[in-house]
Amino acid sequence: MDILSRNNVVVTGRPDGPVVVLAHGFGCDQNMWRLIVPALADHFRVVLFDYVGSGGSDPSAWDEERYASLEGYAQDVVDVCDALGLRRAVFVGHSVSAMVGVLAAEAAPERIGALVMVAPSPRYIDDDGYRGGFTAEDIDELLASLESNYLGWSSAMAPVIMGNPERPELGQELTDSFCTTDPDIARVFARTTFLSDSRQDLTGVRVPTLVLECAEDVIAPREVGAYVHAAIPSSSLVTLDATGHCPQLSAPGSTADAILDFLKSL
Repeated sequence: MDILSRNNVVVTGRPDGPVVVLAHGFGCDQNMWRLIVPALADHFRVVLFDYVGSGGSDPSAWDEERYASLEGYAQDVVDVCDALGLRRAVFVGHSVSAMVGVLAAEAAPERIGALVMVAPSPRYIDDDGYRGGFTAEDIDELLASLESNYLGWSSAMAPVIMGNPERPELGQELTDSFCTTDPDIARVFARTTFLSDSRQDLTGVRVPTLVLECAEDVIAPREVGAYVHAAIPSSSLVTLDATGHCPQLSAPGSTADAILDFLKSL
């Protein structure tokens, strides 16, 4: 199968520029990056793609066993990088994709030379000495609600995840994105996301890393950003003056500026 078609790969920006790969999170697709792509494309070659099961990817390539772990999504990243012949690209991952990037960089270190983690979380469930933002009971209820009524769950949860209630159009966009995802695929991706624990993987990161957190984020509270920063020796932490879990939509200017400042420092 042609990987570029399978993952709906789009390449834009400067053909001769350093490469930036943008990876979306759960329930989303590459369209979530549209507000910051122009700023990046002025300086870099920008690669966008959809994970199998999301956006414009080839649904026939979906395999529940493969995508029941974050390694399956990391393999998508490696496949795209291999197909394009990328070397030392900067991987920008939103939400769960931040941890997918960690796994991809470990699996193919020649392909990924730096990481940008946008609202990352290595574990969503609280643990001894660790605050992920949710109790185990919270996640059980979330997954049960999602599996019993995905469209209803999407309509209720997307505005909460997005935040910014004074800008309801943002919550509606995320709701629409969630609702276009096949419920069976969303169920698997949700369990893979919210039950993951990638804390041990962080200690193996050896590439320059930017951790971007929001000042207020119900999905990845600031304790999580501090944890990720402390766990990765080569990381820097920037707190955006933004609320919600999707700053590339709610605060695209400051998000793009932070990413550009990091990229130009490499």
